[in-house]
Amino acid sequence: MTPNEALPLAVLASSLLPGLLIFALPEERVGLRTTLNLLGAVAKVVLIAALLAGVAAGEEYGFRYRVLPGLDLVFRADALALLFVSLSALLWFFTTLYAIGYLESGPHRSRFFGFFSLCVTSTMGIAMAGNLFTFFVFYELLTLSTFPLVAHRGTPQAMRGATVYLAYTLLGGTVLLTGIVWLHSLAGHTDFAQGGFLGVLAAHHDATLRIIFVLLIAGVGVKAALVPLHGWLPQAMVAPAPVSALLHAVAVVKAGAFGVVRIVYEVYGVEFAQALGLLLPLAVIAAITIVWGSLRALFQDDLKKRLAFSTVSQVAYIVLGVALFGPVGTIGGLVHLVHQGIMKITLFFCAGNYAETLGIHKVSQMDGAGRRMPLTSLAFTVAALGMMGAPFTAGAVSKAWLADGARTAGMDWAVWVLSVSSLLNAAYFLPIAWRSWMRPGPRVWPQEHIAARGWRETPWLLLLPPLVTALATLLFGVFAHAAWSPLSWAQLIAQREYVP
Repeated sequence: MTPNEALPLAVLASSLLPGLLIFALPEERVGLRTTLNLLGAVAKVVLIAALLAGVAAGEEYGFRYRVLPGLDLVFRADALALLFVSLSALLWFFTTLYAIGYLESGPHRSRFFGFFSLCVTSTMGIAMAGNLFTFFVFYELLTLSTFPLVAHRGTPQAMRGATVYLAYTLLGGTVLLTGIVWLHSLAGHTDFAQGGFLGVLAAHHDATLRIIFVLLIAGVGVKAALVPLHGWLPQAMVAPAPVSALLHAVAVVKAGAFGVVRIVYEVYGVEFAQALGLLLPLAVIAAITIVWGSLRALFQDDLKKRLAFSTVSQVAYIVLGVALFGPVGTIGGLVHLVHQGIMKITLFFCAGNYAETLGIHKVSQMDGAGRRMPLTSLAFTVAALGMMGAPFTAGAVSKAWLADGARTAGMDWAVWVLSVSSLLNAAYFLPIAWRSWMRPGPRVWPQEHIAARGWRETPWLLLLPPLVTALATLLFGVFAHAAWSPLSWAQLIAQREYVP
């Protein structure tokens, strides 16, 4: 095995092996469990940095293992994979820090962090999958590893939310598998390829390929929370805050959106998908999801549910970018995959801090929270402004590229969708900021048990992650065109693989 074959496997192993060891640890081995978590997270970041340097220089990394004749397990660390892998690794590191602080006094920590590591391993496998078979294997592993995380608290509400999540995602997996098997029977393989691999079948199978496209997109659309397949996401908000952050910013919804990208660009090919008339319906579904998610968020008093419906809307931006025929929209969708993750994980970290420190779970309880928790509230406000597309934030960059992509593709109606969504974003985020900073708070908060430990605001393990990710929201906006920015990497992907 060459180093270029081994490196993608090492990325998988850096979370898989610590996770398996953590499962065997007694609950009282806090120090060893924390060490394994952090070593795995740091090792993954280092390995991915090596991959990034190599891919930027033109190196190719991949591994193929024959499972059965005609059925291979394939990993490929290309530029697109590394966009998702880098996001997942960095946010996993900060989510690990946050989870250690959040769950330090809770039960079943070894079980939690074991499945937590398996969840990240599954996400890495999805990102580096080189064919639909490998993608499906890790896609289902992601379902199975996140179910225990959603159900972690074991309450009736948690079990109901986890069951709804499992029912939706298993059904989506079944639909996805149907499409993959059908496609394999036609093409003889499902290896991802630049520009897609189905154009040679166009002469005799147009109708069949349209049906298969619907099956594939519906299968990944469940995890991407496209309307009307989004019902599981608000139900899953009963999970602990680190899990919510993982679901919304790193793993599940991003896996679905990433699946849409692979299917459109590397299974069908953007030009062939356009010729079959598949991109416009996909753009319409994304537009409906964007507006519907924002409207539902507007009427949620529960803070995490408001953020959940915001995710429904914001992840659909990625799908819209994919469906805008042309490289400009592609860049907008790809960079939003990173930007949305950073902004949304900040919001969920902050929501967890409000809940743990002051017992705040609802928007109507936010009065005065900014004065009591100024750093957490500053991070929340920055991320919320980013979601609205305020100048000098990462969200402004994403929305500008998406709007330009829509105009370039002759789809001006999509610009109106983005504008309406931004107004709705402001309508459901600004009242939170107003309550937090401008209204006086109660004399006695619903709970303030962490304050009894002598902390000014909240423990540093809960405070550091949202401050760093909020800073990244500003840096990726102000320095959008820097060589190290997500926008520059998305442009690299478009130049190498996705220009029609």
